[in-house]
Amino acid sequence: MDQSSSNSDNKYILPSDWQDPGRMQDLIDKVLSYTPDLNLPRLRYAYYFAEKAHKGQSRNSGEPFINHPLEVCHILADLHMDEDTIIAGLLHDTAEDTSVTLEIIEDVFGGIVAQMVDGVTKLKFKPSDAEKEQIRIKIENDRSAESLRKMLLAMAKDIRVMIIKLADRLHNMRTLDSMPPRKQTRIASETINIYAPLAGRLGIWQIKWQLEDLSFKFLHPHEFKNISEKVAKTRKQREQEMKEIVSIVKERLESRNLFDAKIYGRPKHLYSIFNKIVHGGFHFEDILDLIAIRIVVPDTPTCYLVLGLIHEIWQPVAGLFYDYIAKPKPNGYQSLHTKVVGPHGEPLEIQIRSKEMHRIAEYGVAAHWTYKENVSSTNNDVSKMAQLRQYLFEWSGENRNSSDFLRSVSTDLFAEQLYVFTPKGDVIALPQGSTPIDFAFRVHTDVGLTTVGAKINGNIAPLSTQLQNGDIVEMIVRSNAQPSLDWMEFVQTSNAKGRIRAFFRKKNKQQYYNLGKETLEKELIAAKLKPAEYMKPDLLDAVAKELRQGESSSDLIELIGEGIVSANKVITKLRNTAEDADKHPNEDVIQTSKSKEGKTQLTTKGLSQILLKRAKCCDPIPGEDVVGYTARVKGIVIHRKVCKNALEFLEKEPERVIALNWPESNEYFGITLKIITYNRQGLLVDISSVFSETSSNVSRAKIRTLPNLTAEIIIGIDVKGIEQLKAVVQKINNMSDVIEVSRTIYTNPNPEKNSKKKNKNPKKK
Repeated sequence: MDQSSSNSDNKYILPSDWQDPGRMQDLIDKVLSYTPDLNLPRLRYAYYFAEKAHKGQSRNSGEPFINHPLEVCHILADLHMDEDTIIAGLLHDTAEDTSVTLEIIEDVFGGIVAQMVDGVTKLKFKPSDAEKEQIRIKIENDRSAESLRKMLLAMAKDIRVMIIKLADRLHNMRTLDSMPPRKQTRIASETINIYAPLAGRLGIWQIKWQLEDLSFKFLHPHEFKNISEKVAKTRKQREQEMKEIVSIVKERLESRNLFDAKIYGRPKHLYSIFNKIVHGGFHFEDILDLIAIRIVVPDTPTCYLVLGLIHEIWQPVAGLFYDYIAKPKPNGYQSLHTKVVGPHGEPLEIQIRSKEMHRIAEYGVAAHWTYKENVSSTNNDVSKMAQLRQYLFEWSGENRNSSDFLRSVSTDLFAEQLYVFTPKGDVIALPQGSTPIDFAFRVHTDVGLTTVGAKINGNIAPLSTQLQNGDIVEMIVRSNAQPSLDWMEFVQTSNAKGRIRAFFRKKNKQQYYNLGKETLEKELIAAKLKPAEYMKPDLLDAVAKELRQGESSSDLIELIGEGIVSANKVITKLRNTAEDADKHPNEDVIQTSKSKEGKTQLTTKGLSQILLKRAKCCDPIPGEDVVGYTARVKGIVIHRKVCKNALEFLEKEPERVIALNWPESNEYFGITLKIITYNRQGLLVDISSVFSETSSNVSRAKIRTLPNLTAEIIIGIDVKGIEQLKAVVQKINNMSDVIEVSRTIYTNPNPEKNSKKKNKNPKKK
């Protein structure tokens, strides 16, 4: 042993009386069987370290907590994972559930192990007792989504992170009986929707089918029990049939001197039977292909030879042969699949593959591991995951919150895939049901944004056409073209939807910018100031930062256009003064206060007994730039400064207009928002949660579905002032499904009804 190795092992000295528990010794033997150069002191110390960290902790079942990471490592060892991964598996819960920090793990076991532990560590969330149940559940779901996002991005850098997580989830599912029913349902649902498909995408079928069957058990207990009992009743008959089939195949192969072939029976998994019953409309008794066999041979040429022999024995079923050797699945899976009419006239599924193909089929990405010394990073096995990494980073960049990211991953990553070609022959993978628009945005965002048409296999086709496997797709683009919201009716991928929404967001931002610029210019002119002198970018940048309204002059001007920032407040900051005598005909800014009854009133120059009323034409709220109009009958009516009626009063009756300073208080005021958004299930719940988080009450809501898969939501809310409103608008805007949020004026949907109420006692003629 060299000196450096000796120094390294000095870190991993165990107490003299330490003995490995039996299950740990089993793990050591298992890892040594495929890693002869294992650093045994390091692995043993990792277990000792984890056991000490988890001392006194128990699982819901009552067993010592250390049993869980140890069993996770047995699953990892079954996948033949490397030493660092096994050690990270032993430590994967220490940073989350004990006082051990990632810095300590890095110091003792190295940066690679620490990074993997960090990748699988969930974000912490401790709900307070005061949290309402609905909000608590939403925050918990957001935490789960954000934790998954974190793991997926860590996986994009190091796939081993997700393999550890899959092993962790598999053992948790095996011990889920000890959890309360609500948690069982939530965890099983998350497993079958996220983790089982991900295991399939990574090609780890050994884990995928177990996760599916275990989730099935908790999500559909009655159906699980029913199918399990029926499968058990017919097991003896199937075993007898299987022996007969294997004997026939073995005899034929040996007659051609193929003695190295291994023939296995492959029972159908319970969840796949359930899917056939639910989605295929079958009764259990009608499912005839419960028997399948797998033939593993030494090399690829022998696979095709065996295929020919099988078709000599039994007649193949037309259209049910798939050559995944010539055209592998994106996760690297290769095999020949054929279905034949078996010895008793029933369908028989047969898979034929080489030993190497079988290893990859069982262990997926874990089978071709390259995190070893002196292995090139350009290894073909690593490059197979490059597209997956690219997608994960792309989805993370374009989705601003965790639930959007999770929805994108679920739609684009876990859906059944189809494969189409560019005119140059490049293969593009897309979810089933994708259209030329999805293809265009997958090729490049600019191609999608400038698309005007498409050719499929050389023929002009509608942009809504669903693509088929093997299609050659060519996009027709025009430099001055732009997307249509109508595309939202048929695009399939979250990537395309996100890019289209982003385009219209940007377009709306430009409209707000133009309106804000025009408003600020008019206000400066009204204040007898020169716009060219005061609208310099450096001055507006400084004001934006001082007011904490955006990062730049452009952000500030857009917020003025949206009505979120007062142009008058900006001008005041620009002039660096609290008052602007030239801004209004009146010299004083009138203050407001509360009367004994709690109503807003004026308090300056003998006007303290005059009550204020809000103008219905613009719904002003405290903190906005407002003016008061002295009406002949109604007293003083408050208008937003940008209200068209207020501008008209200022021009025609300036003597009746007074400047007001209306600070925020604990009083609530109603305003109306118009939200244009992509229509999807659960949208209203997500938007409603924003109002709960910002403590703004919803007074009314009206939803109208538009023909292009968007929706218009007119919603009335009560807020204390402009700051609260700004928080609401920003949170809604941060939802990727939302295209536009703007203030509007509530119009009575039943004017005739109200008119009748007013005239319920008409004068007799």
